[in-house]
Amino acid sequence: MQAGVEAHKRGHFDTAIAEFRQATQTDPGFGQAFLNLGEEYYNVRNFAAALAPLKRALELNPDLEAAHRALGYSLLTLGESTEAIPHLEKAKAHEGLGIAQIDTGQYQAAIANLSAALGDHPNDADLLYYLGRAAGLLSKQSIDTLLEVQPNSARAHQAMGESYFVVRQMPQAEKEFSDALRLRPEAPGLHLALGLVYVGAAEWAKAEEQFRAEIKLQPGSAEASYRLGSTLLQQGKAHEARLTLEQANKLKGDMPETLYALGKAASLDGNVELAEESWRRLLEVEKDGSLAAQTHFALAGLYRKEGNAAKAESEMKEFRRLQKAVQPVGRVQ
Repeated sequence: MQAGVEAHKRGHFDTAIAEFRQATQTDPGFGQAFLNLGEEYYNVRNFAAALAPLKRALELNPDLEAAHRALGYSLLTLGESTEAIPHLEKAKAHEGLGIAQIDTGQYQAAIANLSAALGDHPNDADLLYYLGRAAGLLSKQSIDTLLEVQPNSARAHQAMGESYFVVRQMPQAEKEFSDALRLRPEAPGLHLALGLVYVGAAEWAKAEEQFRAEIKLQPGSAEASYRLGSTLLQQGKAHEARLTLEQANKLKGDMPETLYALGKAASLDGNVELAEESWRRLLEVEKDGSLAAQTHFALAGLYRKEGNAAKAESEMKEFRRLQKAVQPVGRVQ
């Protein structure tokens, strides 16, 4: 055992495996030796070879958490998710357990375990991926069930409308959302969704009508106010757009898209001070990216109209810098 531990420390894993195997042969009732052998196989990613010694370690001592962990992950890696789950549960291995539960269709439990793991390891790329996958699969499962058991319900039509909207099939999306509204005219979100369909088709008057209906149902919806303000702006109704976008900003402040549209509406409405204030606030919230570049360009135009050439040139310099940064790199010929 000691020789195996020393070999492991030196990175001589084959020697460590040989020594731990010898220890198991010398004392077949020594559970720690089987655990060390199994873990050594696990460390060199020979998961199939790790199974037998880890199972033997647990026969000798069912409470070995490390053995449950290594055996659970080995089984998971080999695609034996169902068999892996009880071992991962005993080891409280939330990440592996969540992944195994995705494989076995236990999406709600997977979300709970992956969320717990993410709490211990924020912004971990693998955890974020698997959590998103579990949530997506649960969503699909729920929608499939909805369409199967309640195919003519308002929510079924809404789900179909959202599916058509994602793939930009606007006539079909319009029909489904309209059918949903016929069945549930008071349901929040449906007028907003239909309005977005009309935005996609550049039918601004129809979009305005739907966004107004949504605001009537949900006067506290910042998104509905933002969408209405943007639609009014598209139709040249700058003054009303400014008032609506100010309301959207009050309901949910510091949203970059709202601040940009508010600045544009204020500028067109002759409120230069509000335009500058909105765009400056946007740049405090979002310093990089295409929207920040557009904002520097807009500020340059604002200062140019005021006759402030130095400020205008400074904004254009920032615009060119950001525009270059966000432009995709061309393919190497």
